[in-house]
Amino acid sequence: MLLEGKTAVVTGCNRGIGKAILEDMAKHGADVFAVVRKENSEFTLFCQELEKKYEVNIQRVYADFSKEDDVRKAAKEILHEKKDIDILVNNIGIANPLNMFTMIRMESIRAAFDINFFSGLLFTQMLSKSMMKRKRGAIIFISSSAAFDGGANVEYSASKAAIIGESRRLALELGRFGIRVNAVAPGLTETDMGNSMSPEDEAIALSRNIMGRKGKPEEIADVVVFLSSEMSKFITGQVLRVDGGLIK
Repeated sequence: MLLEGKTAVVTGCNRGIGKAILEDMAKHGADVFAVVRKENSEFTLFCQELEKKYEVNIQRVYADFSKEDDVRKAAKEILHEKKDIDILVNNIGIANPLNMFTMIRMESIRAAFDINFFSGLLFTQMLSKSMMKRKRGAIIFISSSAAFDGGANVEYSASKAAIIGESRRLALELGRFGIRVNAVAPGLTETDMGNSMSPEDEAIALSRNIMGRKGKPEEIADVVVFLSSEMSKFITGQVLRVDGGLIK
């Protein structure tokens, strides 16, 4: 129960890593604002089951993070509840099919940055102000190993690298208010995106991985919970790579 009595906000948590983070937060006692794109009966049932199993409250917030107005609306809806926000996890992101840089339209690159980078920056700007007043909080951005090795499209790799610069700058600015800001950079993971590679590309990717396998969403979630908890109270401005040892 590392997060008992805490309130968290998690974006993009209807599948994959985000869904695992939501479940892990609930398992460790946190109430959660679960921000997803649209209402879904399967996800609603999942949240209700978590609430019953772990005796927590999960409030669903619907927003399309490709639209700035929706981002602002979601933040205002959460702030309107007047709950102390202890944790913010910026997980939402998109990845397009792998294409050569010379084949990608600039509007696709801008669209990826809008969702992967700018939406999280705006969302954090709005929610962090309540943390600043209380002089405490933990903010976690989900980056990617592609930020280091360029292992995905240029728009994905670049936007995830921008998240690292963002998190380090915010750690500097928000540290004096008692707010810790870190990033997690997963490697190839068993998600819809991670499972969409061709067998040939997957074999190449895993050959560079010391552990020789994909990560599991819950393994990423465990790290996020750690960075959200008091167990990491002296860690800020860091990027924690959870990639099975991508050093080859």
